[in-house]
Order: sequence, then structure tokens, then C-alpha cells
Amino acid sequence: MPPQTRPSRPRPSAPSSATKAASTRRPGGGRQHAHPQLDTNPSSYPRTDPFGALNALRSLLSLLPSRLGPCHLKLAPAEHTLALHLLTVVEPFVGLAPCASRRVLARQPTEVLDAIAFHIESPSDLGALALTCRRLHAVVVPRHTAYRVIRAKASQLALWHHLAVHRALARNVRRLEILDERAPAGEAVVPPGIGATDTDMESTDDELGMHAKQERFLVTALRQMSALTAFRWSCSHSLVAFERVWPVLVRAAPGLREAEVNDNLVFQAVEVGEETAESEGTRKQRQVVLHDLTKVGLHGTKSTFGLSKNPDLSRLSAMLHNCPNIEALDISYVPRHSPGFFSPVADDFLLCGRWPALRSLTLTNLWCTPQAGLDAAAAFLLAHTTLEVLHLDVAFGTGPGGGAGALTAFKFRPRCLPRLRELKACRELAGALLACPGARPLETLKGVRLSGSAARDRAFLENLRAGGDTRGGASSGVGNTNLNAAGSGSGSGAGAGAGGGGKQPAHITTNFVEWANVLAQMPELTTFHGLRFFYEVASTAMQMQADGGAPLSLSDRSRVRKNDEVASVLAWKCPKLRRLDHWDEGSGRVIVLVRDAERVRYEVRRTLKV
Repeated sequence: MPPQTRPSRPRPSAPSSATKAASTRRPGGGRQHAHPQLDTNPSSYPRTDPFGALNALRSLLSLLPSRLGPCHLKLAPAEHTLALHLLTVVEPFVGLAPCASRRVLARQPTEVLDAIAFHIESPSDLGALALTCRRLHAVVVPRHTAYRVIRAKASQLALWHHLAVHRALARNVRRLEILDERAPAGEAVVPPGIGATDTDMESTDDELGMHAKQERFLVTALRQMSALTAFRWSCSHSLVAFERVWPVLVRAAPGLREAEVNDNLVFQAVEVGEETAESEGTRKQRQVVLHDLTKVGLHGTKSTFGLSKNPDLSRLSAMLHNCPNIEALDISYVPRHSPGFFSPVADDFLLCGRWPALRSLTLTNLWCTPQAGLDAAAAFLLAHTTLEVLHLDVAFGTGPGGGAGALTAFKFRPRCLPRLRELKACRELAGALLACPGARPLETLKGVRLSGSAARDRAFLENLRAGGDTRGGASSGVGNTNLNAAGSGSGSGAGAGAGGGGKQPAHITTNFVEWANVLAQMPELTTFHGLRFFYEVASTAMQMQADGGAPLSLSDRSRVRKNDEVASVLAWKCPKLRRLDHWDEGSGRVIVLVRDAERVRYEVRRTLKV
């Protein structure tokens, strides 16, 4: 019989490619939908997230085997672009070579390199990073090195507009100096590519409107400088008010460390209605505390712009109220000798100002009333036990002596200024502090005007002798004492040369015998600065004299003989005096007296720069 044929079963129709792409077979026979499609927009995957880019690349590659037909194991054009972008993100973090041999840092995204350079504070370290390779140089120099220090005038609107628009670049500014409008153009330091000429933005018909525009642009740019650490204001010939710039600076740069203001307007008194006109919201904004601010300098200028006949420290005290951690404070006022002009009164400032970490204080050309000035100063000095450097140029009372009689009879409380190392004050104030019981490591004394009269200088020298050797707590002489008589004034006898602050005289003091008589009252004196007793002699001439070679010229011979006489007299009057000033100011050299068994000779030696 013929073979029977098995009936054929109907073959199911093949699914379409779209159906296969939409579903896959499970191991148990069921079907499941494919993975959802990825976002092919490269901007959705930032360069700073390599792990997210790696996961997205793995998901994209896992979809390829599930595709059938002509799309099997192939990428669409958009997917191919995304894959290349993901590879550039992941590639710097993977490789077969060891990490030490791969240039991982240079292959980081620009955003990462910019963030790394932002946290580098030292200019030398920043320059070293820029010199590593071209890649880092292209990121560090135009974005950080050119913006770390900006020195410009308030009228350069193009610069302030540039910083206000580019906030990322304004964050890189560390030091900002606002120059005076009359400053030379060579002092300005601005990033390259910013025009300094007049533009349509800088032109205006109204002069008052021009100053308002400058202030608006400057304040807007200042709000973007969140990493500012040093600020200097020298705009003393402009209507841009510092009192409106300072609140913005306080809120914008909480990490500010140094601030210096050179403007007469900070010494103006606060108007009667100015304080009451402020709203409650403004009062709350002023309570920002600058914890990192440690160095403050507030100075007047020689110009008459913004000058007041009755200057006051109330505005200045309000500025310093929110700076609790000040370590160095310098306040100086330029006095006017015309009738009707007075110096700022410092009674309230000394009575209310307290900074626990204060280490250096300089007050110049201030005035205290005879009724409460001394008590306020004594309370201020007693409260600041951490003071190490104290420069006081303050007049207590009125009269030609500036309250010298009241200072002579005044006594400070015991254990005042236990850490004082350097003191610059008048003779009466220095004597009163030296007479205060308590040990202090006093090393340098400046600004003392000695009259040459034993009767007038006796009280000061006795206090210096009694409290001079304070390192070991002993009171038997002025040990390790440095006397600075910088600044020469007019006077009689030996007093013509011992004054307060000022530049050291460049001439030679000829009355060295009178000065030797004055210094003889301090037998433990070892160092004396501020006056020059020795005449200039060429180093070759001194070497020829020491070697006994060729004879010296008449001028050199006269100067050498005079210097020998000066050295002999000073060594005779001051048995422990060893170090004096060199005839060439700023040369880094000093005169040292060397005592041999037979005679005294002087030597020129270089000083070590610490």
C-alpha cells in the first residue's frame, strides 16, 4: 500500500521586524517588552559624571543584539553621535596603561580643570599648574591668572560690565583694588581684551548721572566676586560713595581677609537723620559678620576732597563692629594745620572697641579729651592682653605738650600688655607703660623724643631702667633694648633727631657727642636705630686700610679718621652698644662696633632677611 503522508501543520507567519523589535522571548516561553529607548541628546550626559556616561553606554550597547533585520548590531546616526560623546567622557578614566604613565589630569573636562584651579590660592602654585602643559595653560591663564588681581578705576565701566555678565570669571577674583581717578594709567591691572576707551555705554551727558552709573556697574560686579580675599579702596576723587560699596562687599565676600580704605569720607560724622531713615530690612542685612577679616587699614588722604573740619570715628566704628577677629588694625588721619580743623576724637572708639585677637594696633594723629581719654585708653589696653605691637600717636588733651603733664602723673593698671614686643609712643606714654608693674618681652622702642636734659629725661630713663629687662622678669638694667630714634625734628642740643614716625634722615648727624651723653644714661643699650653717625667710605678704601696697602686719598682719610672717633666715643659712653645704622639707607647693611683688647673698631656687615 502506498505510504501515507503526514498532514502538514500550518506554519505560523513570521512576525514583522517591528514586532521583534518591540518584544523578546523569555526563557519560559513568554514575551517581554524591550528596554526603553535612551535619550540621544549628548547634553543630557554631563562630562563631570563618568559613571552615568558608562551606564548609558552599556544600556545602548545592550540593545544591539535584540534588533533584527537590517538594524541588527547597528547604531542609528543619533545613537552613534551619543556613543562618541559617552566615550569621550569615559575614556580619561579607563585604559590599559598604569595611572602613573597616563596624563589623567590634562584629559579631564574643562569644567573639572576650572574647578581645580579655582581652589588654588598661591600664585606660584597656579603658575606652576599653568606651565604643566598646553591644555592646562589654556584653562588657567585666561580664566584665573588674568583675573586673580584686578586694579582699576571706578570709571572703567567696560571692566565692571564684563565681570557682571561673566559671573564664572568674577568668582576667580581674589584681590580687588579701586584706584584713584587721578592715578597714572600704568598702575591699572585688568584682564586682556577689555577695552579701556570710551564707548557708548560709558558716555553720558549728565555728570552726576555718570557717577551714579559708575557706582551701579561697580556694585553689580562686586556682587559676583564671592571668593574675594583682599580689598583696597583708594578712590578719593570720585562721587562714588564708599558707604554704599561696603555693605555690598560684606554680603558678597564673606571670606574677606584684608581690607584697606584710603578715603577722607570714612572720617565724616554720621548725619542725624541718616541712621533713622534706614528700614528694618536694611538693619538686618547689616548684621553680616566677617569672621575671616583679620587685617584692616583705614587711612585719610592728603587731598581736600571729602575733608571735614570735625572728623569723627562713628562711621568707622560701625564698619568694624561686625569684624570680631581683627588681628592687625591701622587707623591714621592726615591732620590739617589750618584754623578750624581738628583731629578725630578717639574716646568712644577706645571705650567701646574690643577685639579679643588683636595683636597689632596703630593709631596716628588722633585726639583724646583730657577728661575721659586716659581712662578710655587704659581700659582699652587692659582689655587687649594679646597686643604685641603698639604704635600710639595720640594727643591726650590740648596745649603744646598734647597732655604730657597728665600722662606723666597717670599710672596704668598692673599687668597691662603682658605680650608687648614693640612700642612706638611719646616719651611720657612710653614711660607710663614701662612703669606699669608686670613682665613683658619688650624688644623695640620707637618714637621717643629725648630732650638731652637730665631733668626732663630722668623719669623716662628710670622707668626704662627699671622695666627694661622684661624677658626674664628682672629689673636690674635695660637688657636687650633696641632704641629707635627715627625722624629728625628741630630742637636744642641732643634733641635734634629723636622724633616720632617718619622717614629716616638721609644726612649724617654731626652732634654725636651730645647724643653719646644722652645714650650714656642707658648703660644696657645694645642697638640704636634712626640716626647715622658714620660717614660714607668706599669698601675698597676700608680694605686698603685694613691690609696696609696704598695710601688713601685725603677725603677718604678724613672720613675714616672721623668714623674712628665716632666709634671710640660711642663705645666709651655706651659699653654694651654694638649695632648702629649704616650710612646707606636700605642697603641691608649695619655698622657693628667690635671691641678688641687695644682699641675699638667698626665693621660693615650685612643683615639677614627673615
